[in-house]
Amino acid sequence: MIARRTAVKNDLLADEGYAHKVDAIGDPLQKIEAVVDFSALAQAVERISPRPEQPKGGRPPYPTEMMVRVLVVKRLHGLSDEQTEFQPLDRRSFRRFCGLEHSRNIPDRTTIWNFENRIGVDGVNALFAELDRQIRARGLEARAGQIVDATLVPAPKQHFTREEKAILDQDAMPADWKPAKRRQKDVDARWTKKHGKSHHGYKFTVSVDRKHKFIRTWVPDTACVHDSQHLEAALEEWNTSAEIYADKGYVGAEREERLREQGYRPRIQRKAKQGKPLSACQERRNRRIAKVRARVEHVFAAITQWGGKRIRTIGQDRANFAMGMMVLVYNMHRLAFLGP
Repeated sequence: MIARRTAVKNDLLADEGYAHKVDAIGDPLQKIEAVVDFSALAQAVERISPRPEQPKGGRPPYPTEMMVRVLVVKRLHGLSDEQTEFQPLDRRSFRRFCGLEHSRNIPDRTTIWNFENRIGVDGVNALFAELDRQIRARGLEARAGQIVDATLVPAPKQHFTREEKAILDQDAMPADWKPAKRRQKDVDARWTKKHGKSHHGYKFTVSVDRKHKFIRTWVPDTACVHDSQHLEAALEEWNTSAEIYADKGYVGAEREERLREQGYRPRIQRKAKQGKPLSACQERRNRRIAKVRARVEHVFAAITQWGGKRIRTIGQDRANFAMGMMVLVYNMHRLAFLGP
């Protein structure tokens, strides 16, 4: 009997051929590495949170630069700590990007968890500031005005009894909660409603420059805080244009007057009042602003597409860390897209 032909051909050197093909197609991680100075990012983290001294004979820590790269892979692909341990074992492109291609050891989930706890939100802010410096050093200054908007970040839903809610609203903790239960309860995340739907979690506000579409500033908070509360805190003072674009959620006569006194030119969409619809002139103005303001939605869509906006953490601090990594990785990907 004649054996059927097959396209599968076994080859002991197949892995080497796959590596060449990946390079020919284009590895997204290599595009990021080509434009980002990870050594400088690691130094920025070390200044904020230096590596602890290890006792003689103990296992030495992984280099900070390597761990920063691991966190980028984790957020870029929306991985859990467990998957961030598994994927570099399974994928050569991850190992190469993280500097682990010829290493016998891969950071495990506990190492990743401990590193995140070590650097915290201050470490993410240091990474963001250093990357922003690198972006500006390439001549990509904030230009043509800024767009301010906020986005919701879903978090695991929590279930409390009515009595527990009453205690938590007083910034207290139920006495019958054991330490293990407290660690699993997110008492910081909040509920809010948007477009008639309920959402649970956090949010962050960003200022995106109109020209290059980089996130220049970001402000984290819980979901229940109104978007308009962070408009002024999110403003980027070094934009070459004084124009500020925002949607109807930021409208307010007093706020706009303060912005004008500070030298800004507010371009905030008008909101109709009950029984008093917008005029044709106001409608046209809203449409002109919407064409510019829509660029910030591209940013949020990109974050959702690459790593996702959902978080798996417990508490405000770790949520802020996760949101900061979303912002950082977006700017890296945007810089790689714009090229050297």
